[in-house]
Amino acid sequence: MSDHDVAYSPEELASFKAVFDEAIASLSPLMLTTRNRLQIAQNVLACAATGERDRVELGLAARASVKDRGEAQLEVRL
Repeated sequence: MSDHDVAYSPEELASFKAVFDEAIASLSPLMLTTRNRLQIAQNVLACAATGERDRVELGLAARASVKDRGEAQLEVRL
């Protein structure tokens, strides 16, 4: 089995979906981009692949690299 071959139970998938939905719901309207949605999904699955199942930890990981446009512009100016 390669690093990418992972199977999750229906309960785990439901938990991951709930974490994803909560993360999306926490975004401002300007942040509801396809890119941010994809990043959140990737973050949840990457964290889950390490064996993490705690929803709080998965939620923190979900938002880890998602920045709003204002923050990104501020970083460029600095």
